[in-house]
Parts: sequence; C-alpha cells; structure tokens
Amino acid sequence: MWYMIYSIDVENSLAMRKEARPAHLARLEALKADDRLLSAGPLPAIDSEEPGEAGFTGSLVIAKFDSLEDARSWAANDPYIEAGIYKESIVKPFKLVLP
Repeated sequence: MWYMIYSIDVENSLAMRKEARPAHLARLEALKADDRLLSAGPLPAIDSEEPGEAGFTGSLVIAKFDSLEDARSWAANDPYIEAGIYKESIVKPFKLVLP
C-alpha cells in the first residue's frame, strides 16, 4: 500500500539539510530502484522552487510499504531525523486515485 510521510523541519534547518542530504537521497533512491517511490521532495519556505536561504519547512514522501508500521519505521530511520532536522514526521496511508 502507499503511505505518505509528511515531515516538519526545525527552524533554520538549511545548513543541516545540506550536510545530511546525500544520505537522505540515497534512501529515496533505494525506494525508487525497488519501484516503491511515487513522489518525494522538500517543502520550500517561500513560494519558489529555489528558496535559497529561506530554506525548507519540511518534506513529503509518498512510497509503498508492506504496512503502516513498516512505513513508520522507515520514516523514523531517516538521516534527517538522526541529524535533528525533522522535529516531527506524520505517516498515514495514502490511496492513489490519479494519475
């Protein structure tokens, strides 16, 4: 089943994000390689695809997992959690309707 993982950053997380980004992306690439990733990306702090120093307020991942528990476990082990970037992650089932 698909699950959405909505993670919220701590304040002023940009420098920490840049440092932890390679490890974070590697996990997403692994989901993609397993054909389990629908979409993933950061949430800009301003109305711009390139927010510069404004940074980001969080991230959204939509991916397949065997269960809600598996999705929560995967989210809890994100390098952004370990680096103190995410202050909270919300994991919920997601029903894909379109496309």
